[in-house]
Amino acid sequence: MHLLHQRGPLYDLPDTQEAYDAVLADVVEQALRRITPDGNLEHPDCVDDIGDTSLGITSLLALAWQRGKDPRVPEAVRRSLAFHLRERVYRDDNPGYPNLRVRDSGLPYARYVLEAGAHPIGDWPSTVWALLQAVNLLDTTDGLVDDAQRAELLDVARGYWAWLTEATFFNPQEAGNQAIGCVVGGLMLARHLPPAEGPGVRSRALELYAEKIRAHRVADRGALLPPEHGGAYDNNYGPISLSFLAQAHLVSGEPVFAEDGDALARYIDARLTGGGFDNGGPRYSEQHSAFESVLGLRYFGARIGSDLGRYRGDSRWARHAVKPDGGVDGHFAWMLVWQIQDTTPWHRVQSTAAARHQLRSGTVSVAFDDRMTPAVVEAAGTYYLPAAVHRQHGFGPVTDGFLLCRPMGEVRVRDVRADGLAAKLVTKPVVGRDHVLRHVRSLYVTDGTTLWTAVAVERLAGTPYLLAGLPYAEDDGDRVRRTASAAVASAGTLRITHPEAAGPDHFDARAERTQEQAAFALAADPRGYGNPDEGWKHLVSSTALEAGPVADAPEDLHVFAVRYGTEEPFTVAVEWSDEGLAVRTDAFTAVLGPDDAHAEPELTLRAAH
Repeated sequence: MHLLHQRGPLYDLPDTQEAYDAVLADVVEQALRRITPDGNLEHPDCVDDIGDTSLGITSLLALAWQRGKDPRVPEAVRRSLAFHLRERVYRDDNPGYPNLRVRDSGLPYARYVLEAGAHPIGDWPSTVWALLQAVNLLDTTDGLVDDAQRAELLDVARGYWAWLTEATFFNPQEAGNQAIGCVVGGLMLARHLPPAEGPGVRSRALELYAEKIRAHRVADRGALLPPEHGGAYDNNYGPISLSFLAQAHLVSGEPVFAEDGDALARYIDARLTGGGFDNGGPRYSEQHSAFESVLGLRYFGARIGSDLGRYRGDSRWARHAVKPDGGVDGHFAWMLVWQIQDTTPWHRVQSTAAARHQLRSGTVSVAFDDRMTPAVVEAAGTYYLPAAVHRQHGFGPVTDGFLLCRPMGEVRVRDVRADGLAAKLVTKPVVGRDHVLRHVRSLYVTDGTTLWTAVAVERLAGTPYLLAGLPYAEDDGDRVRRTASAAVASAGTLRITHPEAAGPDHFDARAERTQEQAAFALAADPRGYGNPDEGWKHLVSSTALEAGPVADAPEDLHVFAVRYGTEEPFTVAVEWSDEGLAVRTDAFTAVLGPDDAHAEPELTLRAAH
């Protein structure tokens, strides 16, 4: 079974100006076939996310006319703009809308659902989207519409901004992408307002960003991130926020948007596998955006020197929003406009700079979470998630049913590259059920094709094993699909286990249920409103790789060694030396320690000759 939204890397989409002109030409043909006598360009099946969609198609038509001067377009633009101004601008309060600060303001807004009171909670983002469609039209309609219609559009855009920032609470869904989008709308609107008014709107937009977004950033993996639906990062909405930061910087030139975009881009680069797979988020675990992410990934990928376009998008939304029948939908049209207008080329070479929360070389990558436990391991096209045992999640030694991966103190990290190898040493103090403090040293070494992991810990009682991950998905070239097997070898015993119990809190990789489906089943609220990251934490057990300790280890240690990406047997020798703990395989020798003058762990690495 393929994962629904994990499709091709975004930089595989042709992004030449000729390709974009072809996209716009297709939009024009669809729109001219669809437009109703009253000027409506909405898809016939559109029910929600509807308040900005006709205006979005209008903005694409205006951009197409600006680039190609198709004589059929001006009349469609004028008719469809008139439709939006006449039929889709609401000024009466929507019954049941909970986020108003001013009753009966008379200010215009856009509805998420047209029926009064049907689903008012989405009116704030719908109005942000409508504002963005409007300012894009204001940018491209010189000579296309008459002065009266343009003036009416500007007045409505001014009203949208006032409704968003005065009549309602700002960012009521705690969604960073929506909030930054509103700021972008204000910055773009300010350029069209009279000198007595424009600077004030610009200042207010920058103030909102500083006080309502930037001041509330959430820390994760060493980065400060715009909060998204109550969490630090969502793999669908996070790249959309990055696109908004790119547009904000392009429009305003303010350094803060570049600085925050660089930070978010480096964070995405660290959490994203080399193959572009990612999962996790407070609103969606596996849903990926597509064209909405291109601007930010391309713009900031070039700034930080990384191939962020490896991010897998949903190719069904490769160019613009579509309905199930493939018909164009105007929702998010503003992002396609910006994507076309910005000509930054993709940076297609992976960064070689060391990153604390990632190890990456060739086709191997490990993305580490905030505790420096692997969040995703990739080798030989297979992706591994943290496994679960007794409601504990991660990679690490297990003794008496207790997983030793949660740090009790500072986590130390050392990165080394030598002889074509890349390595990371992670040292954690951990506490077990017996309250004894132990140091878990986890070594990750890759030659770009396979990944060796060696984990050493003070000798444990009983029959410990290494929880070595949950094989979850694999790359078949064009798509990511589910799997329950993997090419893995161990220097000790190796087994793959599956949950003995049934039910939503036991995840069997052989079943068809996806991680996101399982996470939402355990979340407190329905899909799309619950927090899948929180839900997944309730998982009791999962399919898991379990590796026994190597036989010939120092008497004071248990050592576990696993190799991902091949089933070929391998051996490892571990012994204390004058330099520290030496780990030898047929491919390399690594020496762990001793600590330096600042108590940081040393790591030396050389290829076997």
